[in-house]
Amino acid sequence: MGERWYLLSLLLIVAGSSVQAQETPSTEKQWWETAVFYQIYPRSFYDTNADGIGDVKGVTAKLQYLKDTGIDATWLSPIFSSPQEDFGYDVSNFKQVDPLFGTNADLEELFTEANKLGLKIVLDFVPNHTSNKHQWFIDSEKRIAPYTDYYVWRPARMVNGQRTPPNNWQSVFYGSAWEWSELRGEYYLHQFATGQPDLNYRNPAVIAEFDDVLRYWMERGAAGFRVDAINHMFEHPDFIDEPINNPEDPNSYGYTHHIYTKDLPETYDVIAHWRTVLDDFARQKGSDAIIMMTEAYANLSMTLRYYESDDGMTQRAHFPFNFVMIEELNEGSRASDFKRVIDRWLGNLPRGKTTNWVLGNHDKPRVASRYGMERTDGMQLMVLTLPGVAVTYNGDEIGMIDHRDISYEETLDPQGCNLGPEGYKWASRDPQRVPFQWDDTYNAGFSRAPRTWLPVHPYYRQTNLLKQQEADYSHYKFYLDAVAMRKHRIFTHGAFKSHAFGDWVFAFVRYLRENEDRMDDPYRVVLINFSGERTTIDVNDLYEIRNRTQVYLVGTESRHKVGQLLDAKQVTLGPWDSIVLGPVSGGVRVVLSFGLLIVAVVKSILF
Repeated sequence: MGERWYLLSLLLIVAGSSVQAQETPSTEKQWWETAVFYQIYPRSFYDTNADGIGDVKGVTAKLQYLKDTGIDATWLSPIFSSPQEDFGYDVSNFKQVDPLFGTNADLEELFTEANKLGLKIVLDFVPNHTSNKHQWFIDSEKRIAPYTDYYVWRPARMVNGQRTPPNNWQSVFYGSAWEWSELRGEYYLHQFATGQPDLNYRNPAVIAEFDDVLRYWMERGAAGFRVDAINHMFEHPDFIDEPINNPEDPNSYGYTHHIYTKDLPETYDVIAHWRTVLDDFARQKGSDAIIMMTEAYANLSMTLRYYESDDGMTQRAHFPFNFVMIEELNEGSRASDFKRVIDRWLGNLPRGKTTNWVLGNHDKPRVASRYGMERTDGMQLMVLTLPGVAVTYNGDEIGMIDHRDISYEETLDPQGCNLGPEGYKWASRDPQRVPFQWDDTYNAGFSRAPRTWLPVHPYYRQTNLLKQQEADYSHYKFYLDAVAMRKHRIFTHGAFKSHAFGDWVFAFVRYLRENEDRMDDPYRVVLINFSGERTTIDVNDLYEIRNRTQVYLVGTESRHKVGQLLDAKQVTLGPWDSIVLGPVSGGVRVVLSFGLLIVAVVKSILF
């Protein structure tokens, strides 16, 4: 009898091993192609010197948190010298950390400590404009060579003997994009705040200046750059009036159709040039690829054209931010909308290129505010399991929401202040920039200062990291599980197919093409219910699954349990449910796969 049980055990081991032998060698990807990037807004992340403002040392102090969360790289919103008219996006010295945030030595320490943990630090790079306090502008205004033509200067247009701006171009921040300089006797262009004069990229010396800035920070440890407002870099050389788009308010940015101030073709040439600067540096130093992420709120064709700056190379460390989750989808979007927008993006992606998915940032309302707290897990799950790079804005991993009760007197964002007490609330970006909620102590654990630069969200005791870390399950713990899951090669290398089940259930499958034995086919099905209604679906309408499937991950709204077996033909999703399904694993899978064979062999052995 002992010999018979030995043979039976051996049979089970062989059966189990045959199930596990699924994976085959695959194309190696560069570090950034499967990364989770985490945007830090330094002012609001962590304050170490009790002045109410986050700093570089605060980022260093929280590196272990990033590592524990599964983050691969983080990019910092601007920390360079600035009068802070636009909170760092008005740079007065591109090679100097602003004292508000620390010192250059602090930043180099951050690079060093991050490297020890295997984390990469990406810097915000703001090339479209400088501060009007930058020495380049000061000298340009005085017509001091070689800075005379570093900026976009134009003479006044005289109308009935009155001085008026050169044309009808408007600022993103409201009002004319032109400001008069008494000193120079000309107008200068500012597509953003008056203190942010636009640089003249038709002057090769300006491009060379920024080549030097890039090399300066790469030498000190920067792993890449996020390039801000890139599609505003060039303007029509003849400074033609733009066609009227919305005649109701001549001061609004929507007054004209921006065909002469945005998305000009010369921009792509500069990006290609900077991509070469980064690649040459990495090759000379023998370092990992240095990433470049470009920000441009543009249409699909204009955005995807940034991939063309790769000069036909198979894969360079560059991608334009994909803002479809922010700009085209919202809390009212149906499953068919998600399918249409996502399929269109992936279908138009140039062959061999890596996409990305941005769910939130410092300029747009938070995901929990845009989509609703109940949909937060579903949105995070989607972004973390779609093909390509995932980008998370700090605080979204714990479901932080906008602080919409900031008064006009407390408002600091020029985009809101410029509209006055009546219009500031929904234009201001301050609500999504309030301090990170670390715990339920004073100032949410962000700062020991008597007053923080923006008020802490009043509900921080209900929503904070520590509380979610200590909970049995939470948005943060779900985020951890989803980040860990995306490391599997099904998500890093798998194919993609989507489906809309009715109005509100969006689903997609990730699977590996190289497995031809469907019994051993590794797959993961992501199911997201965007409604408050219970619904039952047949997963086979998306992906053929024989018999049963197993639950691998559940959101905080789900009543399913990890490891639970479900009938693929009748999967019931509760309100706002988010789950991931996959093949039945382990011993259960062996029984289901080889049950009949085992029974037959047992009978022959024992009887």
